[in-house]
Amino acid sequence: MAKPKVATASLAGCFGCHMSLLDIDDRILKLIDLVDFDKSPVDDIKEFTGPCRIGIIEGGCCNEENVRVLRDFRKHCDILIACGDCATMGGIPAMRNTIPLKECLDEAYLNGPTVYNPQKILPNDKELPLLLNRVYPCQEVVKIDYFLPGCPPSADTLWQALVALLGDKPVELPYELIKYD
Repeated sequence: MAKPKVATASLAGCFGCHMSLLDIDDRILKLIDLVDFDKSPVDDIKEFTGPCRIGIIEGGCCNEENVRVLRDFRKHCDILIACGDCATMGGIPAMRNTIPLKECLDEAYLNGPTVYNPQKILPNDKELPLLLNRVYPCQEVVKIDYFLPGCPPSADTLWQALVALLGDKPVELPYELIKYD
């Protein structure tokens, strides 16, 4: 019987949640016995090869490409997990939500204290995805089945959630795995 597939993606975030996944240490070998990774930076597969049991998304949506990837994950994954504060609440990238997009771009490319841009050109290549007016948490774009809080969630939190879901058990995380003081 084929192993269930897991897919992962990083949207507007820092890749810290993927680092937590790798921090499960020697349990990574147990995870490889339990699942096959599909579309993921873990195995560098760029496109879905078929349906996936679990999709793990870190980061929120700050551009049209993030929205496309997230919708693609929702379409291909039976269970979709928003992993980390950026996916669940927008996180640090959402700090720009209080600043109008034009003002943000002007500061980044024209007026910032370390900017050298004598021609005063804003990025406008057609290959660049269109920026959204703000950063959206994943659940404002698609239905999310589970939320794992933290910046990033601990390796133990990810491990317990994955093992429960793969075993068709409820995700019950003890307080120690979701407290942040």
